[in-house]
Amino acid sequence: MKKWISVWLALLLILPVMTIASGAKTQEDIKPFDVNAKSAVLMDAYTGTVLYAKNANEALPPASVTKVMTLLLVMEAIDGGSLSLQDMVSVSEYAASMGGSQVYLEPYEEMCVEDLLKSVVISSANDAAVALAEKVSGSEEAFVNRMNERAAELGMENTHFENVTGLDDDVENHTLSALDIALVSRELITKHPLILQYSSIWMDTIRDGAFGLSNTNRLIRFYSGATGLKTGSTSKAGFCISATASRDGMHLIAIIMGSETRDIRNAAATQLLDWGFANYAVYTDEGGDAGEIQVLGGIKSSVPLIKEGFSVLLSKGKEKGVEAKVQLEESVNAPVKEGDVIGKVQYVCDGEVLGEANILAGETVKKIGYGGILLKMLKKFCLC
Repeated sequence: MKKWISVWLALLLILPVMTIASGAKTQEDIKPFDVNAKSAVLMDAYTGTVLYAKNANEALPPASVTKVMTLLLVMEAIDGGSLSLQDMVSVSEYAASMGGSQVYLEPYEEMCVEDLLKSVVISSANDAAVALAEKVSGSEEAFVNRMNERAAELGMENTHFENVTGLDDDVENHTLSALDIALVSRELITKHPLILQYSSIWMDTIRDGAFGLSNTNRLIRFYSGATGLKTGSTSKAGFCISATASRDGMHLIAIIMGSETRDIRNAAATQLLDWGFANYAVYTDEGGDAGEIQVLGGIKSSVPLIKEGFSVLLSKGKEKGVEAKVQLEESVNAPVKEGDVIGKVQYVCDGEVLGEANILAGETVKKIGYGGILLKMLKKFCLC
């Protein structure tokens, strides 16, 4: 598990500089076949490309899939430094009163953030979700306001949150679209891969082993490559899931909303994931060290180069035919500033340009002055 998580953390360092083909927005259905659900989306996590869409923009009750946004805000607080996994949380009477899925928190019981996080991710605990929300924002109401703000920032156009749990007995307009769930799921797993350490757990415990947790997502146990993420079901919402899985360097997000039973929901998610892995592949050039280039008239004779990463989604098999064509001069003139674009790499497949990645200067090289030239001449003279 530690080795697997290390790979994801390494990918996180690469992703911010990747040039990617993104198609997160879709206005029309992309439906090469039908799935048994009111709405569905299949998205590639790295590029944001939508591969399958059925009623993707229809706002529907999401049940506990709501908690993907709850988890995103908690993980942003953790990674931002305002919250730590070891922080202790005192459970309020309100948090302890939550019904539905729960870990039976008692009023004023103290539990660390990590155990509350596991309770939400693995067992969909409503009481733990509210306790975390109150810890982050002071109240559920303030946290919900931030959920709606964050949804707007992510371009989630058919979303409105009224609580952090997805409980819908007393809500008026708590809805998300399948596309919006895919967007927030993508943000969570690509920007905060630590969450996958918890969402991929089948069984665990809290309270020093006294209370068992079982994952509500059966795909974790029965689907090869499953990594998470969140299930949900109520009488209004039906059975919903944000299911994530990774194979051969590709990470997919399958959203199913409004299925009639748990088994139908899981079969629909499996159908989407199987189809995605069978028909698509990701070509990735991770970038990094790109050698060096001669600098004319600088205090240094050369500057190291860094190549940006590049990733693009292709039909299965095409990734093997991608050519990387480097476009770079033999030298550059000083001054050179770190981050300057020195050249580029063009990626081509079957005569089609897929995209480009910049080649950047790895450090600053100032222009040499008369004093520097004189010093170089003296050094050369002394060596002679």
